[in-house]
Amino acid sequence: MPSFWKQIKSAFSAAEQSSPSQPAVHELLTQSVADELAFEQWKRTESGARLLDWLAEEYSIFRAKRPGDQALAFLDTPSSKGFIIYFHRMGYRTEEIRHFFYLLKERIQAFNYRVDLSDRRIYNRRDWVETVERHYLKPRNKFVPGELIDQRYGNIAISLESRDDQIHHLRLRATIYRDALYAKGQDFSDLMHQLGQTD
Repeated sequence: MPSFWKQIKSAFSAAEQSSPSQPAVHELLTQSVADELAFEQWKRTESGARLLDWLAEEYSIFRAKRPGDQALAFLDTPSSKGFIIYFHRMGYRTEEIRHFFYLLKERIQAFNYRVDLSDRRIYNRRDWVETVERHYLKPRNKFVPGELIDQRYGNIAISLESRDDQIHHLRLRATIYRDALYAKGQDFSDLMHQLGQTD
């Protein structure tokens, strides 16, 4: 078993060698029991509903081509749609942002999606240490010979980026396949509508 100091030296060496394609640390992302309990308690508050309402309202403003909140931007290309929330410009606590990150994952799972991977990658950037936590979700599909594959809203990635342990932004991106094997993807505006439907 490596000594403690060898482990430390190895960690620093990995950080020095990290690059955009090679993180210093790559691990599976899991929640502790305490985190799960805190998340369930948070869901009973109004914070999540307020964020979802704000997101839906800003998306309507974006679609109407009117200027919206500077803390939010939307991606709209033929194959990828999504949004990015610049939480470093907002007054939310770290715990609330992390809970929202997991809430988005949970709500998308309810649309017949499965989690393909949840991971954490840490990079040694020039001016900060970057941590990227990500949930990557795919539609639950059954391949039926002779039928096109239902891709729903495409593959969905939800990522939370921190710089030196301070959350910077949260990003959601839905990417559809343009392939003869797949049926046409559903409209992203429907996904945004579904996200905004609170119980």
